[in-house]
Amino acid sequence: MGQRLAGFFWNDRERRLRAGWRLLLFVVLLVVLGSLVQLTLVLATGPLLERLARMLGVEVSRGLDGMSVALAITAAVAVAGWLLDRRRFADFGFHLCRGWWLDFCFGLGLGALLMGAIFAVEWSLGWVRVTEVWRTSGGLPFVVAIFVPLIAFLLVGYYEEVLVRGYLLRNLAEGLGFGRIGSRRALLLAWLLTSALFGFLHAGNPNANVVSSFNIGLAGLFLGLGILLTGELAIPIGLHIAWNFFQGNVFGFPVSGIRASEATVFAIHQTGPALWTGGAFGPEAGIIGLMAIAVGCGLTLLWLRWRNGRIALHAAFAEYRRTTDK
Repeated sequence: MGQRLAGFFWNDRERRLRAGWRLLLFVVLLVVLGSLVQLTLVLATGPLLERLARMLGVEVSRGLDGMSVALAITAAVAVAGWLLDRRRFADFGFHLCRGWWLDFCFGLGLGALLMGAIFAVEWSLGWVRVTEVWRTSGGLPFVVAIFVPLIAFLLVGYYEEVLVRGYLLRNLAEGLGFGRIGSRRALLLAWLLTSALFGFLHAGNPNANVVSSFNIGLAGLFLGLGILLTGELAIPIGLHIAWNFFQGNVFGFPVSGIRASEATVFAIHQTGPALWTGGAFGPEAGIIGLMAIAVGCGLTLLWLRWRNGRIALHAAFAEYRRTTDK
């Protein structure tokens, strides 16, 4: 009886906790570390950043919030990887090499290309009118004003992918791969579940509704395609950064319901049917956004086919191989 109870918590073959308990403890760890990091940053840099904000006339709290979340998630994944998962941080999608950076640059280019195409289509149909170019708030030079959102989107693209596609997807895939399910089906199931979670996490955004949350879930599938096929976060992180930044601070669209306030290359007035444009939530909630996602998936497959000579699930991302005796 005691042995069966122990087996409910402990995987004796892998010599670590089972996936469900690892995920539960990871959430607790993330909350604790998040609180500590945020408090430390506020106490250490708060007064300095307030003086900087007054001097430059730019809001810096967004950058500070992004930094605290990025540090907390990085620390939580690193600590959980060491104590619970018994693996290195790199094993969550950061085996950095020339190929990794090539894929990262592809992701950046793909995000920029797709958002540029959305803008071009809406402009050609008369759904977008450019009202101002190089718009900034508070009379700041554009280079200064654009710096905070650029850093913020760099951080968001990094920490959301590390959390959802790095840690959660990997642990879910390992936990679901029992019996006849196998690693490949488990990886696909974890991809679906984490994408649904990604949509749910955006349900509280301004102007969100059922359609926008569903579409964000589909965007999660798109973002997860790179790690599904490579086992690395290069494409998802690059794509996430560029998609958000070009959407909000280059072409002036709302980003998941939030409109850019600091600086945009193009300030726009948007009309057209919300069913197509996504309305106040942004292109992600419209048919045009879904079309861009479909094209992006196709281009990702073509890129990986060209890079690797084939397209195949990276089933090893759903498998655990103990390499150390920690």
